[in-house]
Amino acid sequence: MAWIGERYKGGFVSLLVWGLLSGCSVKAVPAPQAQIDKLTTLLANKHSGIPREETRRLSHAIFQKTESLTREFALTSPPLWHNVLVNTGVKKRGLCYHWSDALYIFLKKEHYPHYGFHLMGANIHEYFSEHNALAVVAKGQKVEDGVIIDPWRNSGKLYFSKIKVDKAYHWIHRAKRGCGP
Repeated sequence: MAWIGERYKGGFVSLLVWGLLSGCSVKAVPAPQAQIDKLTTLLANKHSGIPREETRRLSHAIFQKTESLTREFALTSPPLWHNVLVNTGVKKRGLCYHWSDALYIFLKKEHYPHYGFHLMGANIHEYFSEHNALAVVAKGQKVEDGVIIDPWRNSGKLYFSKIKVDKAYHWIHRAKRGCGP
């Protein structure tokens, strides 16, 4: 640290510690309508019997709850840094399973008669790489044909795709995990 100079060492160390402990805060930003429309289209794809209004309402609720959880978890970025803060007690919540559980519980309480919600996992029991998310599936559809909903991956910016095309993770249904009502 000779390059800093003796006069600035204390300030630099304080700034470094503060930066490491606080991380980069993430502000919840309302989703653009185009993203909500894209999720609506993805959820409705090939399911003409589902009322479009129900699918729109579901898409909007997913984005709205993601924004709410971003604030509630006082999210920092990147997500792995947020995990460090949670695991060391600096932050209370915001691990990937906190996101999936909160979304699952919220959506199960709402009225979406044509959709089911399922907890998904990847790399189960692998401490540093286990990941959890939520799947939205049209009733009667196989879970693996659903849509993965993952707000943790991009620090509160909602990631969604068909489960089968998500190349970052190999998702499995965690039917027995349970997480509330």
